[in-house]
Amino acid sequence: MLLMAVHAPDRTPSQRFRIEEFLPYLREQGIEVDFSWALSADDAKTFYGQVPLVEKGKVVARAGWRQARRVAPHLLRKRYDVVFVQRESFFLGGPWLEWLATRSTPMIYDFDDAIWVHQISASNKRFAFLKNVNKVPRLVELANTVFAGNPYLANWARGYNGNVRVVPTTIDTEVYKPGPRRIDEGPVTIGWSGSVTTVEHFLTALPALTRVKARLGEKIQFKVIGDAKYRYEPLGIVGEGWRADTEVSELQKIDIGLMPLPDTEWARGKCGLKGLQYMALGIPTLMSPVGVNSEIVRDGENGFLPRSEDEWVERLCQLVEDAPLRRRLGDAGRKTVVDEYSVLRWRDTYVELIRKAAASS
Repeated sequence: MLLMAVHAPDRTPSQRFRIEEFLPYLREQGIEVDFSWALSADDAKTFYGQVPLVEKGKVVARAGWRQARRVAPHLLRKRYDVVFVQRESFFLGGPWLEWLATRSTPMIYDFDDAIWVHQISASNKRFAFLKNVNKVPRLVELANTVFAGNPYLANWARGYNGNVRVVPTTIDTEVYKPGPRRIDEGPVTIGWSGSVTTVEHFLTALPALTRVKARLGEKIQFKVIGDAKYRYEPLGIVGEGWRADTEVSELQKIDIGLMPLPDTEWARGKCGLKGLQYMALGIPTLMSPVGVNSEIVRDGENGFLPRSEDEWVERLCQLVEDAPLRRRLGDAGRKTVVDEYSVLRWRDTYVELIRKAAASS
């Protein structure tokens, strides 16, 4: 199998939690995987950073050449039984490599966001016209099989392809395990994890968090992971950068996890990853009832789904003041992920779907 994606391994959540964590098991089951990506780690930092246009141009040229040089000769020789595309093989232009692949090889197309909506990173907004979201329907049409991360995405994809499967974003629950239970009497840590591009979602929770802080004072503190430059002095928040090697240990320091979302077309396409990470770690979780969040969380049983600012305030205060409730919801959340959203739960289905796609050639 050829796996094509934009980013190098262990770089982006979409790749990590939808295909990369399955690779060891696929190989154990006799599915050989060649992984080809466009952007190296260093090139990604340049492309998404505040650098001169000429430097970004060099990255684009280098990345496009790297991806095409790696895979085009093999596709022309029909080397693979199946091609797996995670979102896209290249971040600009049309689906040329995907089109080439499907001339001779069945393709699985996997996506986990409403990527037909025009979203662009802040550092590249002036180049928004280069982002070709119109190719997404074509990618779906080209595929033999489509893996959609939630029912909302699947319903959209079925307008372009008749063979769409809902394959949720999953968590390796052998890696994401609960940390030691709190034994001290220090402040309860309310935390959020994301990225530079999604910290805007955290901002929607600030009014509620401000009210909670006013009510509970030194009983709480805040932890924001994913944007080292983020600061919010009224609540004493100093953002922390994300690192793969410390991700789990840093998340384990959170006592209550937050996943606020606005109710937008883009947000409805989200697959609940932040919430699933918290829950896998046994952290009681509050998620906005947007999109698949309302399927993952059963309000009051394995987490909370606050629908208003007042509800966010009341649920947070309730959890801060009630340690047994935190433990109960955390344990129930962990069980939900193990039973329904874990690699162990989905890995055999993944193998079956890939083999079925390969056999359709």
